[in-house]
Amino acid sequence: MAEGHHHHHHHNLHRSHHKKDDAFMEPTVNYRKEEKHHKHLQQLGRARCRRCGAYALHEKHKAKKDPEHAHRHKIKEEIAAAAAVGAVGFALHEHHERKEAKKKYKESHHGKKHHHHF
Repeated sequence: MAEGHHHHHHHNLHRSHHKKDDAFMEPTVNYRKEEKHHKHLQQLGRARCRRCGAYALHEKHKAKKDPEHAHRHKIKEEIAAAAAVGAVGFALHEHHERKEAKKKYKESHHGKKHHHHF
């Protein structure tokens, strides 16, 4: 390793909302933050699906308008469609992760309702 160069390890950065409990050194999880994190990823997956779907339709239109390169446009259309399906799968996965985090959050609060007074 050359002087001045340092290796940075970024392990578990996505788990920044997990903290160690001093009493038992067990990780405590902020399920509300985890739920919000999965909601954000779910929304990104949905947006990616829309973009890929729109691009697939765009390439389908180009294939009709440009018969000389129709095969190339058809391939791009199929790749975009496959990416859209993958994005739907990702969004669905994040939806289930979000539901699980929400369930754990409710369990961790034992159904207690917090009343906020203004």
